[in-house]
Amino acid sequence: MVRGLVAFFQEPGALLRRAWHVNSTLALAVLLHLALVPLLAVVLFVDPREIGGTNGWYKPLKFALSGAVYGASLLWLLTLVQGRRRLVLAVANITGGALIVETALITLQVVRNTASHFNMRTPFDGILFSLMGFFILLLALANFVLTVLLTLQRLPDPVRAWGIRWGLIISLAGMVSGVWMSAANLSPASLAAVRAGQTPTVVGAHSVGVEDGGPGLPFLGWSTTGGDLRVSHFVGLHGLQVLPFCAFLLTRPWAVRRLGGQRRAALVWAAGLGYLGVTLLLLWQALRAQPLLAPDSVTWLAAAAVAAATAAATAAAVAAAWIDSAGWFKVPEVVGRR
Repeated sequence: MVRGLVAFFQEPGALLRRAWHVNSTLALAVLLHLALVPLLAVVLFVDPREIGGTNGWYKPLKFALSGAVYGASLLWLLTLVQGRRRLVLAVANITGGALIVETALITLQVVRNTASHFNMRTPFDGILFSLMGFFILLLALANFVLTVLLTLQRLPDPVRAWGIRWGLIISLAGMVSGVWMSAANLSPASLAAVRAGQTPTVVGAHSVGVEDGGPGLPFLGWSTTGGDLRVSHFVGLHGLQVLPFCAFLLTRPWAVRRLGGQRRAALVWAAGLGYLGVTLLLLWQALRAQPLLAPDSVTWLAAAAVAAATAAATAAAVAAAWIDSAGWFKVPEVVGRR
């Protein structure tokens, strides 16, 4: 991935041609999202319309950024799959198509000056939100299929392999928060409507314990008065970039000279388990209706436990330099079809 970024700035034309050769649908999705970023950034300042208490153009801008990063990551990962041509094609086409549809519908709703997510105010709004949910479900399914493929497949370098696998596993964990927003989380107003026997016009919510659209962090919009499921969603999804990058650092010459292959793989495991722990901790904090920046003593204790466990695993992997002969901290490579 890092080499790909360097290559993009050195030879963007060659890299784009290679991406298009891998899969034109997914490559087109990445390019469209990249093209939308500056356009939406300009519109954000030109058109100050508010939807849900904030500038309506923030949401499509954030989705354009995240869609470009996610699509580019998947495009790179698909080049690592050996064989399985039909599955690779399906994952790429589904991911590219889902990203385009999702961002297009979000932008359409802003143009219509109404909310995109959880909006059931009119039959048309409900249809659009249902379509978004369907395509996001397809996106998660494609991610799951790729996770299985790269977990079962033997990759040449165990360090790199486990960085990729942990990144995919953690991104799936991040998607759980997204599902929870739509399927299991109701705002206080919607919950009151259900209890009164009425049909709520908003089904689902980002925030827990408070209404969406209240005080939030700049740009991100994460609630500062209640829990917010978008925090764990964001952190989990970006494990797809963080863990492979950690593995990349551990394949650099300085790391290879100082650490053996098994110890470097163990360090990736420590990073993966720690990152997964943080993702789940943020989900748990949000479900307790607790703002990200106002953790209570129980959250601090859980965070300290995650940090201590990660630090202990990291220290053990490094200390294995003196006990290699005992065969400790050996991380088995999953064997599968080539």
